[in-house]
Amino acid sequence: MSHSRPPDNKALTRRDLAVLWHPCTQMKDHESLPMIPIARGEGVWLYDFDGRRYLDAISSWWVNLFGHCNPHINARLREQLDTLEHVILAGFTHEAVVELSEKLVALTPPGLSRCFYADNGSSAVEVALKMSF
Repeated sequence: MSHSRPPDNKALTRRDLAVLWHPCTQMKDHESLPMIPIARGEGVWLYDFDGRRYLDAISSWWVNLFGHCNPHINARLREQLDTLEHVILAGFTHEAVVELSEKLVALTPPGLSRCFYADNGSSAVEVALKMSF
C-alpha cells in the first residue's frame, strides 16, 4: 500500500467511511456499530490491526473454502502468475484452461462436453441458451 506507516483500526475505518459504500449493510449503522478493519487472514481466522482475531465463519462470503493464505494454493497461484496471469479466450487458448476444462468434462455426464467460463450468471445463462440450439 502507499501509506508510509501501517494503518490502525480507527484510521482505516475513518478512511473507509469517507470513500466506500458497503453492501448488505445500513451505512448509518456504522456510526454506532463500527466495522472491523481486517489487516490479514490465516486459515479460518481474520486479524485486525490490533492483533485481535475473528473467526471467518462464512469464509468471506464463501470464496475462501480452503482458508485465507493457504500455502499450497498461494504457491500454485504464484506459479501461474509467473507463467501467465490472464489471456482472453476469444481466439486464444492456453494449457491451464484446457487442462481444467478436460478435468471438468471428465466429471460431467455424457452430452456435456464443453466448458464456458463466465464472470456472472447472466452471461452464463445467455451462453447456455445459445449452446443448446
